[in-house]
Amino acid sequence: MQSLQTLALGTAPTDIEKAAQILSDGGLVAFPTETVYGLGGDARNDLAVARIFDAKGRPRFNPLIIHLPTLGAARQFAQFTDTAERLAAAFWPGPLTLVLPLKQGHGLSPLVTADLSTVAIRVPAHRVAQAVLTAFGGPVAAPSANLSGKISPTSAAHVAAGLTGRIDAIVDGGDCAVGLESTIIGLDGAPTLLRAGGVPAEAIEACLGHTLQRGGDGPKPNAPGQLASHYAPGAKVRLNASGKEKGEVLLGFGPCEGADLNLSPAGDLVEAAANLFGHLHRLDALNADTIAVSPIPETGLGRAINDRLRRAAAPRPCP
Repeated sequence: MQSLQTLALGTAPTDIEKAAQILSDGGLVAFPTETVYGLGGDARNDLAVARIFDAKGRPRFNPLIIHLPTLGAARQFAQFTDTAERLAAAFWPGPLTLVLPLKQGHGLSPLVTADLSTVAIRVPAHRVAQAVLTAFGGPVAAPSANLSGKISPTSAAHVAAGLTGRIDAIVDGGDCAVGLESTIIGLDGAPTLLRAGGVPAEAIEACLGHTLQRGGDGPKPNAPGQLASHYAPGAKVRLNASGKEKGEVLLGFGPCEGADLNLSPAGDLVEAAANLFGHLHRLDALNADTIAVSPIPETGLGRAINDRLRRAAAPRPCP
């Protein structure tokens, strides 16, 4: 692909307007959300959306999430059921994505939905994301701002390391607070957990008053983040490690002797989620053969952390 000059933007009003103008012109802008940095393009522009897939090296069958500043704006593109309205009222703005039937006349590029009859929508809470989306005034398709399958970015430096020369601009809004991608709930049938993420499934089930069905393991993704090998560092990943072996570095959790980095010495899953991708980036830079990871509880945000780690440890597809 053609090499681009990637602009470094801040969060001043003039920078936000510049980012919005680049999006309006069909360009690609990385910007922070509370979860991870997203790589944004106009979701109505076929060429802009195609450039997202090209910049990331992302397979075209993997759908994208569109980002909007308000629930009202989201209603223009999807059919909202009573259940969708209840979840949006409870968790938007925030790290929750809803997969909903497309509304007639939506105007989105078919590349966004991978030709499915549904669309994934999120209203992010991050003030910079909100500013960019409001200034742009339309739907922004924005997967994580990294090369496909690699560790997700939680800082502008992570984005720059992977996508400089491939995108038009990066808005530096500091580190992401949540540090895990959004939870994805499918609502084109019974409410279904398609991807664990920044909102624990328990909180969603408490809001709905019943348990969620589990999905997302079919042969073709119906939402982002479902590929078996994903979020992967260059090193191999060994899970549920009681310590490190020769040639390994150790990513600890809770009280853990000999950890090279610790997600949360206190065993706090919120802190661990916020640190996960940043710590993986730092350990991967040490060029060890393997990153060993201490056991993580399979509760609350631990489910989302373990989901990312299992995909990071999965066998890599042949290049």
